[in-house]
Amino acid sequence: MVDELSTEEVRGRLDDLQVVDIRDPDAYADGHLPGAENVPLDEIEGTVETRDWDDEVVVACYIGESSVQAARLIDHYSDADVASMAGGYEAWDGPLE
Repeated sequence: MVDELSTEEVRGRLDDLQVVDIRDPDAYADGHLPGAENVPLDEIEGTVETRDWDDEVVVACYIGESSVQAARLIDHYSDADVASMAGGYEAWDGPLE
């Protein structure tokens, strides 16, 4: 089972987390969580086994649903502590890059 972190928890731990933004590249370019890496969902499926994941990963999407699926996939193939950001970018009210 993958945990969900609130946007407040993510904001408070940005320096400690690998943030994976699974939205499409255009949405990512329009603004993303500080330090987030854009890995669209269709790319995660093809590279999850070979990608290097940090110890703690949080996955973010538009509304917090697809990120749960992606987090489960990463959790299955890695030793990382993986979570989904609850509510996705729709709930995020922190800074964007």
